[in-house]
Amino acid sequence: MSGKCPISGNGAGDADSWIRPDQPPKCTWDASGSKPSPHFVYRPVRDRKTTFATVLEAIGDTPLVRLSKIEKEYGLKCQLFGKCEFFNAGGSVKDRIGLRMVEDAEREGIIKPGYTIIEPTSGNTGIGLALASAVKGYRCIIVMPEKMSMEKVNVLKALGAEIVRTPTSARFDAPESHIRVAQKLQREITNAVILDQYRNPGNPLAHYDTTAEEILEQCGGQVDMVVGGAGTGGTITGIGKKFKEKCPKCRVIAVDPEGSDLALPEELNKTDTTYYEIEGIGYDFIPTVLDRSVVDKWYKSNDKESLIMARKLIRMEGLLCGGSSGTAAYIAAEAAKELKEGQKCVCILPDSIRNYMTKHLMEEWMMERDFIPCTDKDDKWWSKLTISDMKLQAPVAIMPETKCEEALKIMETHNFDQLPVINKDGKMVGTVTVGSLTSSFSADKVKLTDPVSMCLYSKFKKMKVGDKLTTLSKVLETDHFVVVLGSKVQYNLVEPDSLTLSEMRIGGSEVVFKEESRLYGTACFRN
Repeated sequence: MSGKCPISGNGAGDADSWIRPDQPPKCTWDASGSKPSPHFVYRPVRDRKTTFATVLEAIGDTPLVRLSKIEKEYGLKCQLFGKCEFFNAGGSVKDRIGLRMVEDAEREGIIKPGYTIIEPTSGNTGIGLALASAVKGYRCIIVMPEKMSMEKVNVLKALGAEIVRTPTSARFDAPESHIRVAQKLQREITNAVILDQYRNPGNPLAHYDTTAEEILEQCGGQVDMVVGGAGTGGTITGIGKKFKEKCPKCRVIAVDPEGSDLALPEELNKTDTTYYEIEGIGYDFIPTVLDRSVVDKWYKSNDKESLIMARKLIRMEGLLCGGSSGTAAYIAAEAAKELKEGQKCVCILPDSIRNYMTKHLMEEWMMERDFIPCTDKDDKWWSKLTISDMKLQAPVAIMPETKCEEALKIMETHNFDQLPVINKDGKMVGTVTVGSLTSSFSADKVKLTDPVSMCLYSKFKKMKVGDKLTTLSKVLETDHFVVVLGSKVQYNLVEPDSLTLSEMRIGGSEVVFKEESRLYGTACFRN
């Protein structure tokens, strides 16, 4: 693993080339510590009782808190601790790598005054880099998927960063992915640098030099299990490598959400889940900085268990942490059941609730996704019915390249006012409506011959066929429609090479059904 920043300056490949974030690492580390490190050793000593020159000195040395009530609820014999990374200046564990990557680049002469820092990120790394950029005076551009919370966007804007949003559904190697869009911007902007958390050795090194050392000091040098979520993999890699050297008997547990491809063995990643609410962990590729050899065991997590635990950490332990903290804590509570009295398990709590004030902190949001029971006491005759009981008919789905005039004809023929739009992978990317087409025509934004992809309504919520109508009713108080994942679909085979789905529209009291599978023509639900 080279000590140099992986991407710098302009002209990092032409428009048709790009630098992949999933290449094998070149790191020469081994657990024996027999080989000298080629890297700059970074272990600042902080004294939080004194004044700081800048807020960047408030990064690191986060508290380790005993989760005694969680221990009791899950019947643990061992001691369970949470490493509260939301005490960092920017509110997350990613502040560590943001500062480390910037200071490494400054030390190596890669970034200088007047330069622009660009980064593709799920948000927290962006906040860490934007924080450092604000203090140090760099221009900062953050490229992030649409899925990420508006709280993150607002914090980034407040720090002076410029935001570019990309489709959540885009694969990492697609031209419209946040990674490739960032590289395109870097080629176009003079003196622009991508520090690249997916490939930058400063990512795992920040945790090797600081986070892991802090945990060992706080636990008196003895830890029996450490649990952390995996996104880029820098946190679990850096901590894991240090523990393999200094505390080799400690079991390193990594957590990967269902729908992600990071876990080993590969069979763990087989799932029908294509979307997860948890932010900051999981990927559809193996980042270069992730060294899976330091992980003793992988666990898969799901949204419901993770977010319920995140709420427990707030209510029971008073820790105002985010969703991925719930992920790590839930798996830690399960994995630590094998530990004995007197042993210690540490889980990494990556970020704060600040980023999710309009997400899992809200009971309505949790009820909409069936993560907690609906508390509406005003029972109606249909309260216990499910969406499948509505027995609606399914409309036709169209592709993003369908012309606007063709979409209008289909809607007129079938008496619809909107149509679901699916991409070549059979995933729904949005809807096109009569209203959106009409307003786009009036504003001269599109022509009849333009593809519907130019005027999509791309934000929608998902539900399941078995969800109760009370939950649906809650959703439709704020949303015009939802997409409901179906389970039983009957296909009329028409065009074997086409991609399809089963859909019903929901608008007001209507419903949209979607089957997340390849579609071979028109579809309907069996009664």
